[in-house]
Amino acid sequence: MSEQQTKAPNFWALTPLILFLALYLGSSIILGDFYKVPIAIAFLIASIYAIATMRKEKLEERIRIFCQGAGNHNIVLMIWIFVLAGAFAQSAKAMGAIDATVYATLKALPNGFLLPGLFVAACFISLSIGTSVGTIATLVPVAIGVAEQTDLNLAMVVAIIVGGAYFGDNLSFISDTTIIATKSQGCKMSDKFKANSYIAFPAALIMLAYYTIIGQDVNIPSNLPDVEWIKVIPYLCVLATVLAGIDVMIVLAIGIGLTGLIGIATGSYDFFGWLAAMDQGVKGMSELIIVTLLAGGMLEIIRHNGGILYLTQKITKHVKGKKGGELCIAALVILSDMCTANNTIAIVTTGSIAKEISEKYGIDNRRTASLLDTFACFAQGLIPYGAQMLIAAGSILSPIEIMRYLYYPMIIGVIALISIFVRYPKKYA
Repeated sequence: MSEQQTKAPNFWALTPLILFLALYLGSSIILGDFYKVPIAIAFLIASIYAIATMRKEKLEERIRIFCQGAGNHNIVLMIWIFVLAGAFAQSAKAMGAIDATVYATLKALPNGFLLPGLFVAACFISLSIGTSVGTIATLVPVAIGVAEQTDLNLAMVVAIIVGGAYFGDNLSFISDTTIIATKSQGCKMSDKFKANSYIAFPAALIMLAYYTIIGQDVNIPSNLPDVEWIKVIPYLCVLATVLAGIDVMIVLAIGIGLTGLIGIATGSYDFFGWLAAMDQGVKGMSELIIVTLLAGGMLEIIRHNGGILYLTQKITKHVKGKKGGELCIAALVILSDMCTANNTIAIVTTGSIAKEISEKYGIDNRRTASLLDTFACFAQGLIPYGAQMLIAAGSILSPIEIMRYLYYPMIIGVIALISIFVRYPKKYA
């Protein structure tokens, strides 16, 4: 993280992280509600504790170390991308780009391909907007309507949407999990995408084949609205330019400009409506920005006091080689995700530790970023108290009902685990 001298391995340096987990996880279990204690407040209390318990340094020096971690160039770059991603996602949504893309996907499919079509729509939307929560909130109402018109099992249809949302969130260039995973490991997003695709695409193809087989007798509704194809352009442009290797900040700026031009031209909003949509999107990133800053500062104090070095030594004590190091990284991010119920925060919390392990065992940084994001996605599919499951269930389903049909996260977790043991793909492993 920083150039500050690291102290000898020290268990007590980890107590701010332990306090955070006790505040957030402990209280959530006791109260039976994982959203009762705001995660930003839990990080704030843990950060104050971290500063207060640095006894050998003066207060001014403690705060300087905290700010050095929070102001790390990777943290600041993440925040810039969060701001641009929020502005793009909301301005695209406000002009109707999401609805246009959904209906375009469904209309392009023949009868008998409704189930794989819904999965593809969820994959494409989440890949474009970079958020599984946003995709689920957008597509679940469509899924409910489809289930009602076709007499399909509602929990299964919603699970298809959730699985596709995880696919795109795991791979998207503007997903917060991708941004954090790549910046914490110091690799390019396009390189992480390529490494990740060896795991995510086989899982998606398996699901597509399964949904095609079981959905042959299901027909696509005939009363879909007309598609405004021009509104799909910003998403296609973002995907094409990022795949071409253009810097993600430039890509997002181009996407924001396109949403403004197309939105104003089609009458979706005027100039000031475009600005208001961008403002709403930026504000929607505020909690993530605050949590990232607090986590960055707190983890820098832990690192400075020897906590990360202690944890790394203990975790890797019996590890030999890259395979064991990768399994440690997977276990860390899965445990963190189950504790925080948030795949983004899980990667923020474990990113620096994973980098230490990677450097110790010579693991490719692209591989590490891919494993962090993939196993966080896998863990998020195992917990019924994550934001994705709660939003998907709403007031009409139980998260457990959806999880019975939620196969994609399980398959991607199995493929990722197999890839560690068989060293696949060779290029990265």
